Amino acid sequence: MRIKNSILFAITTLLLVSCNSEKKKETTVKLPYDGSWESLQKMPVPDWFNDGKIGIFIHWGPYSVIGHRKEGRGYAEHVPKLIYEDSTYYYNYLRERWGAAPPEFGYKDIIPEFKAENWNPDDWAKLFAEVGAKYVVLTAEHHDGWANWDSDLTPWNAMDMGPKRDIVGDLGKAVKKQGLKYAPSYHRERHTSFFTTEKYVVDAEARPDILEEIKRVPEAESLYGPFGFSKEAVDEYVARWKEIQEKYQPDFLWIDDIPIFTRDGNDTRKNPQEFKPVIQYLYDQCRLMITDFMNNGVERGQEVYVNNKGGNRNWPDGVGCLEKDNLKLDVIGPKWQSCTTFGTSFGYLENDTYKTVEDVIKEMVEVISRNGNFLVNIGPKADGTIPEEQLERLNEMGRWLEINGEAIYGTRYWKVNEQEKGNLAFTTKGTKLFAIALEKPVNSIVIEATKGWAENEVKSVKLLGSEAEVKWSITSEGLEIICPADLGKSKYAWSFEIATNSVQHAPNAIQTDANKALKGTKKVDLDGNH
Repeated sequence: MRIKNSILFAITTLLLVSCNSEKKKETTVKLPYDGSWESLQKMPVPDWFNDGKIGIFIHWGPYSVIGHRKEGRGYAEHVPKLIYEDSTYYYNYLRERWGAAPPEFGYKDIIPEFKAENWNPDDWAKLFAEVGAKYVVLTAEHHDGWANWDSDLTPWNAMDMGPKRDIVGDLGKAVKKQGLKYAPSYHRERHTSFFTTEKYVVDAEARPDILEEIKRVPEAESLYGPFGFSKEAVDEYVARWKEIQEKYQPDFLWIDDIPIFTRDGNDTRKNPQEFKPVIQYLYDQCRLMITDFMNNGVERGQEVYVNNKGGNRNWPDGVGCLEKDNLKLDVIGPKWQSCTTFGTSFGYLENDTYKTVEDVIKEMVEVISRNGNFLVNIGPKADGTIPEEQLERLNEMGRWLEINGEAIYGTRYWKVNEQEKGNLAFTTKGTKLFAIALEKPVNSIVIEATKGWAENEVKSVKLLGSEAEVKWSITSEGLEIICPADLGKSKYAWSFEIATNSVQHAPNAIQTDANKALKGTKKVDLDGNH
């Protein structure tokens, strides 16, 4: 009897193992991304990203302690490398401020002053929600090698040094409580040449004073290095992202552009592509890293997405949204994102030169009307406070969105994106057309692209934020709107909501060719990519 029971148990066990194996196979088969670029090109744009429109980017790290750049403008988050590149200027600056310069005192020695002592992640998250953001992108790691999370892979992390807090984790919890999506951004792809004598080369060498700092403090090698590309460096690059993914389950994989893909004998733009072996390995590992991230999202029932950064895009078109710094397309492009600065820097820069509030609002509207998302950046101080100039612009943006949000959130592009006469931008939502005047509307506005509309096409016209009656008529030149004397609560830009009898979104108005869409953009890039 015991033998029979044992046999029965063994058969049952085998059947269960077999069933579990089949279930695992089924799960593997059902995952939509098979590791190829072709499958990744089919990734959908998540509704939360397409509808949300507004994100907050945060550049915050030990470089925020410095808050200074030669000539007072440009990307202050690049100063850690500029210290060693422009030693004549920055060594004197360090001596004046800290009393020493490399190799006695280098970037690693500034880290203890990054304390975040006045930082409250819940206050940040509430602010971001109040000003109308729908997602938050925080620098998990910039090019400097510093990890803003509780990392088991490097001692140079915010839990073990500096703030001694899990910045990525704490902010993630806070923004999720506010119902916002979260993306710790990852910029380590250019770390291997950040502190070297030559940038964006496969075989890079550390600067002499960096080597001397490491000689004196051997632990510094894991901050400043590795130098140049190797299989080990690529594996570490992937491992750090994997740690972020597993610990924080981000909604978006944000990666900066990767210059080595088109430098030093490598070129993704050629057909067939040209790669040195280790860069081929990097390219392949990035593809697998994105695949794993996307499939992991599917397994969790989480809508996730990625970006495709740079004029020379990291990945084939269709893999994520187009993105560049301060990007403004002239046309309606494939889904894209502008990571936008209020000033000239992403990281904190004392006495930065800022755009006017009016220019920020206009830029936001233009980006969204052309199928873009507006990822606007703040650069907090090292203690966790946000500079007043940035707070002012965030709050004004929030006040404008509170009045005009109906013309922004959940909208899609129209058949045209702008009209010179009257300085108009357009968005749509179902049967509604929004004509957003980017200069104060006076007298009347004729919407030229409505020429030929039938008398009964328009049901009503109103001005968001105003109780005034808006008169209108269909003329031979198109819909004419008589602007009311009372423009209501809105400032900087005014949104006319036009209720019609037909769906206004025009899917075919998009320029699907990314190269053509990017040609002739109005972008101003102050210092390469950040």
